Amino acid sequence: MTEVRVITPDDWALWREVRLAALHEAPYAYGSTYADWVDAPEQRWRDRLGGAFRNLLVLVDGQPGGIASGIPAEDPGVVEIVSMYVLPAARGRGVGDRLLTELADWARARGATALRLAVTVGNEHATALYRRHGFRHTATHEETGPHGTRYERTMVLPLA
Repeated sequence: MTEVRVITPDDWALWREVRLAALHEAPYAYGSTYADWVDAPEQRWRDRLGGAFRNLLVLVDGQPGGIASGIPAEDPGVVEIVSMYVLPAARGRGVGDRLLTELADWARARGATALRLAVTVGNEHATALYRRHGFRHTATHEETGPHGTRYERTMVLPLA
């Protein structure tokens, strides 16, 4: 059974567990590094879960399965997915689908007309998930991130 929870600063320890796993397993996919966060004090974690962010946690049989965060972008009508990760044990169980559906529903409820994200070129599993949900490639960018040069693909989902 899967359950989606909106998490708040009080859920910081659960968020920390999954976020550190993400940064450790897939460092190429994030602008932050494991070293940036592993020794972060509790208040930094709490602060990350506050404000305008919509932070989601999916539980699979009562255990953390994945996380995602959305935030209104500077562009009017756009919500940006800034972080998403599914733990290996939860892959293939619809966790990514649940996270995307919940964020799209939240964005629509806010009056957004588009959901946008960036995915590292070469991350084909994530790209396939996004395409299955209707996201389309709009641009490719070369950026120097914490792990050297990487290419990111911007993808957008129009919200009807």
